[in-house]
Amino acid sequence: YGVAAAFTASALWAAIDGRRLGEAEPYLNQAVTLAGLTDNRHVLFRVWGHAGIMYRYLGRPADAVAAGEAARATTVARSDPMYASLALARLATFHADAGDHRSALRAIDMAQAGFDRADPAKHRPPWMGFFDQAKLGSLATFTYLRLGKWAEAERHAHRCLTRLRPDLERNRALTYANLALAQLGQGDIEPAVAAAQKVPSGIAGHGRVHMLLNTFTTRL
Repeated sequence: YGVAAAFTASALWAAIDGRRLGEAEPYLNQAVTLAGLTDNRHVLFRVWGHAGIMYRYLGRPADAVAAGEAARATTVARSDPMYASLALARLATFHADAGDHRSALRAIDMAQAGFDRADPAKHRPPWMGFFDQAKLGSLATFTYLRLGKWAEAERHAHRCLTRLRPDLERNRALTYANLALAQLGQGDIEPAVAAAQKVPSGIAGHGRVHMLLNTFTTRL
């Protein structure tokens, strides 16, 4: 059951990231059931985190917030500030989507505080390896973008770029796309275009990067 839950959670994420949202929801239902059967707290946290992102893409902010709160309430998030930080950072983006400025800003501040308290050397499942200060900065960037706080979004995007690991090319592309949007929001046309052009052509046509660049082009 544990292996099945983990693989189904991966299938869920692949469907979400590929914008195959009609396929994602059945995977969510299966993953929640399997994670419950195995009583694997790490997989359950992962599944609820993916669910929140799925609901955000479906335009259901209330459901996204509920899923984010479910991830935050898992035992692993209550016992390890690193998981709590990730749950809160995602929750901040969901609150921002819902237009709840106060809750979004509070959640992102709490996410940073939790990250600062967490022990980076503690053993965690390999899939948690993606979450570091750069990823937290990326989620903060998105939160501020959704709130229309362009200068704060730009500041976090620059910080994210300085901390990104060299091998995370897709994350770098996402951050440049977000940076372009933040600069465009401030009317800085030339720097915004330059940032967008730093996204490699091989990545620009796929998934979330493609969506962000389309948004940038429309606003430009």
